Amino acid sequence: MHTPKGRSGLPEHFPEPAKKTDMAVLLPMVKHSRQAALIERREGTYRLNMQPRHALWALVLFAVTIATAQAATPDGLISPMEAIFKWAPFILWGPEGQLTGFALNLIISFFAMLIGTVAGAALGLMQISLLLPVRRGSWFVTQFFRNSPWLVLLFTIMLMFPFEIDLGFVVIPVPDWMKAVIGFSLPVMANISEVVRGAVISLPSGQWESAESLAFTRRQTLWMIILPQCVKRMIPPWINWYCILAMATPISSIMGVEESVSFTAQALNAEGDRPELIPVFYAFLLVIFFIYTYPIARWSIKLEQKFSIKT
Repeated sequence: MHTPKGRSGLPEHFPEPAKKTDMAVLLPMVKHSRQAALIERREGTYRLNMQPRHALWALVLFAVTIATAQAATPDGLISPMEAIFKWAPFILWGPEGQLTGFALNLIISFFAMLIGTVAGAALGLMQISLLLPVRRGSWFVTQFFRNSPWLVLLFTIMLMFPFEIDLGFVVIPVPDWMKAVIGFSLPVMANISEVVRGAVISLPSGQWESAESLAFTRRQTLWMIILPQCVKRMIPPWINWYCILAMATPISSIMGVEESVSFTAQALNAEGDRPELIPVFYAFLLVIFFIYTYPIARWSIKLEQKFSIKT
């Protein structure tokens, strides 16, 4: 017996397949990701996707600055390019035999990130503790340092921390750059704490339930199941925070730390504080930081794309 069929190939008494649905669970994941991106843009949390052309624009801007300064240089004085080549080693790593200048910026950023990561990971795990006092206390510490101005924290540490620590049998000096490390590690600690907490709670609750059904303790569940899955989620924001930290280290020059900005000012002073050299020297310093942080930022974007959930 022949049954007439409709356009969809099904018998006529069967309804046509629905082309649209109002049920969110049936909507394509791509649509949800686009909506999430629009929400992020409206809320101001959309991160700029830096492209290689941005590096070219930065170099073009630096070249224009050099050309403008060259045109304004009086006859008989050293040219901007000659001044840059003359003082570049001094700005990058300081006088011979010392590790200062831009190298000190990198040292400060490395140790501040190391201390902030270790302390932030512990603080983030305390935020998911089952003990209410621990959870509330760690939340308060996280929010306090996360929402405090970095410069204010740096001033506080610089002025309140002693210049040396006397243990009775030995005196340990505390240089200014070490105080800067401590000052920068506090906001990094707070933000890494939020990264860890967010990565842990972003995992499906089924992971915890499955571990509980296998009689895992909470510590075993965290170290053997939850945290290994969180590493991929935490690496891109961790790298992004390191870039932010590296670009923030020049504010330590306000407190007398001999890093790249301080040495740039000294180089300008040695050249007589010529007005046409000021934009050139600081543009050179800007290019140095850009060359260092730009590849790291691009790497962070690649890792975020690699570790994102595929749809």
